[in-house]
Amino acid sequence: MTPNTITAEERHEAAGPPTGPLPFHLDLVSGTNGASLDAGLAALKGAGAVSAAAPVTRRSVGAGAGSGAHRGAVLTGPEGPAELGAKETGATAAPLAFLFPGLGDHYLGMGRDLYRDFPVFRAEVDRCAELLAPDLGLDIREVIFPAGAGEAPAPQAGDGAKAPAMDLRRMLGRDSGPVSAEERRLNATKLAQPALFVIEYALAGLWRSWGARPAVLTGYSLGEYVAATLAGVLSLKDALTLVARRAALIDALPQGAMLAVMLPEQDVRALLGPNLSLSAVNGDAFCVVAGPEQDIAALEASLRSREVVNRRVTTTHAFHSTMMEPIADELTALARTLTLNAPSIPYVSNVTGELITDEQATDPRYWARHLVSPVRFADGLRAIGEEHVLLEAGPGQTLASLATEVRGVGNGAVIASMRHPLERRSDTAVALKALGRLWLAGGAVDWTVHPAQDLATDGVAAPAAAPATAAGEPGATEQELHALWARLLKTEEQLPRDVSFFELGGNSLLATRLILRITRAFSVEPTLRQIYEWATLARTATAIDALREGRDPQEALAGDGSGSSHTGSSLARFRLPNGLMVSHQNEAETLHFYEDIFDHRVYAKNGITLPDGATVVDVGGNIGLFTLFAHYEAKDVTAYTFEPAPPLFELLSRNVAEHGVDARLFNIGISDSESEARFTFYPRSSGMSSFHPDEAEEKHNLRTIIANQREAGGDEAADQLAEYTEELMDVRFEAIEFTAKLRPLSAVIREQNIERIDLIKIDVQKSERQVIDGIADEDWPKIQQMVLEAHDADGEVARLVALLESRGFTAHAEQDELYAGTDIHNIYAVRGDAR
Repeated sequence: MTPNTITAEERHEAAGPPTGPLPFHLDLVSGTNGASLDAGLAALKGAGAVSAAAPVTRRSVGAGAGSGAHRGAVLTGPEGPAELGAKETGATAAPLAFLFPGLGDHYLGMGRDLYRDFPVFRAEVDRCAELLAPDLGLDIREVIFPAGAGEAPAPQAGDGAKAPAMDLRRMLGRDSGPVSAEERRLNATKLAQPALFVIEYALAGLWRSWGARPAVLTGYSLGEYVAATLAGVLSLKDALTLVARRAALIDALPQGAMLAVMLPEQDVRALLGPNLSLSAVNGDAFCVVAGPEQDIAALEASLRSREVVNRRVTTTHAFHSTMMEPIADELTALARTLTLNAPSIPYVSNVTGELITDEQATDPRYWARHLVSPVRFADGLRAIGEEHVLLEAGPGQTLASLATEVRGVGNGAVIASMRHPLERRSDTAVALKALGRLWLAGGAVDWTVHPAQDLATDGVAAPAAAPATAAGEPGATEQELHALWARLLKTEEQLPRDVSFFELGGNSLLATRLILRITRAFSVEPTLRQIYEWATLARTATAIDALREGRDPQEALAGDGSGSSHTGSSLARFRLPNGLMVSHQNEAETLHFYEDIFDHRVYAKNGITLPDGATVVDVGGNIGLFTLFAHYEAKDVTAYTFEPAPPLFELLSRNVAEHGVDARLFNIGISDSESEARFTFYPRSSGMSSFHPDEAEEKHNLRTIIANQREAGGDEAADQLAEYTEELMDVRFEAIEFTAKLRPLSAVIREQNIERIDLIKIDVQKSERQVIDGIADEDWPKIQQMVLEAHDADGEVARLVALLESRGFTAHAEQDELYAGTDIHNIYAVRGDAR
């Protein structure tokens, strides 16, 4: 067994007096086979991966008689050890590519933990600050790390970022309220660009000190300057001079605007007039356009009328456009005063989307072309190829996300190494986790640079949750089952043994298909309920072997400690038909909500409109699809979204953050009084979760909806699930209960100083009357439009329509064909002057 520990121990005086070793360390483990690896991982986790307060060092990973291709990694922090995964790597190390982002994800305090904890990173930042001082006239460290601003959150070892207890609108840079002086200073182009260069250059230095040797480099916009510097085209001093003076020239130009457009390049070019430029090509159907504000606004309106997804890019200038041309000659003249060398490391040109040539790299005019040409990032990724492991060396995960879109899931590892500004994790934990992922991906890193020693595993048994061979590896059943899962989930990645099929993207339909494949492969036929109950690879394999041997699978699984079939929090990601990526709970339910909101546009068809600058209140936000719809439907929409179920609130938070939605999120329920109530959450039918659960009624409604889908025809999933309907009812309504805080809507309206509500959407499963009753008389005139789902118990729909009409709305109710036979209706209400 050969493990390796990387520990951050040193602290910088600027971060406060030393308090002992940093409470994080990373153990990298390798074994000759799966059994030795499992034993090593069990030893590490069983011992708390050696106390974080007493870090140890072990023998170099991958060296000597005990090394092997079976790899694991454990990150230990204050909350204990967290296994990052286990994987069998190939015989040849995968080459590395460093990715350096441009402006957009920078934030106050970026890299503060790294500056405090790693001397290499700190030394590079200090060196850059000294070299920049003559051009900037200030210390860039005071701009990046202002006292008290951007402090890192309390350290966490786990991967799951908790819902940030912060103002998302402020953090996303879209708040209409005051911005701190420190934020304004950092966001000014003349300082933002040098600041970002410094952090990315220092981070690259830290990675190289950890043995990461890039075979190729690529940067996005400003990031290409970092790549060129690491490749030796520019000395660090010359690069900083060029970056600082270029930023000052741009800062003096007229401001502009930029718009992300979800169309192919040829379609976007056809839309450009004389004042607009193609600024970037980030994917097959993802471009950015730049130009004057009025021209961007006109294009935005045209795209909205054609229902083309687009969104504004937060920016001060129209980068990579003709608006940069007035300073092109000055930039060329400046580059002529510098020494330009042929690159010693290959890197991708933003201008061509191909590896830069020696002639281009040494031509002073190249940097002017780079300034006004579109960033051909997608082409550059294709030029690098899929054999490389991609490592993003800069704040956020934008390039990692774009790279995943271009490459496709499963085509080479893509690793981000700094947190997003909304993530409440330690920078140090994020960086160490990235190093662990690089180890698991088989990246070309010189692991001998880390001190290490042997890990004794005598007397430590590997976990025995799954049937095993004599060698201790996962048995034949689990291996064959893994292949079935991989085909159904359309992945070539090694799947974790202890994560639910449904958390990895499985759904009811895939579960029925899994039953058929298990029956063919193993000659046993589990029920749908059992597939949900077993959930993980290890548990399912154990249960299948028990069935084949005539034993009770529940007895075989007893005492394994792995919990039930659902954690209540989903890891699944799903691409909507319009191209938007969301985290979600249940694919069938997500598609149903998507079709209503985005495809059928039921709101728009019933007279509901959203003007630019609208304020939207979403009561019953679920995973946030309606909030996303509002964000993309009009410009500068502000949303207030309420969701009482913690698992859904977590998904809502992820989706809002990923799509840059200007939203304030509330993990509470809305009612007619300040109180608390029990909330019944159905993880597999989240839309039917309720403060007023009635399982018989919910099951009736779901049966009716499935029957209506089948009768309407064309729904393959409904047909294939037909024979499992009753089993599906049982598993879909397994419940988790939470105690939720309740507040009247008017209390929130007063606290948030909301003066106008252009649209309020209420979808609260039999609590709509309480929400309505919690609106004070003085707040009704603020509401211009309302959409609510209502349950027609004893004529409630007619009463609600009459109430809304008495408040000055034109209101009508209708029932979707899908809900025929249930008591579920929708009410649409528009105030007379809101059309």
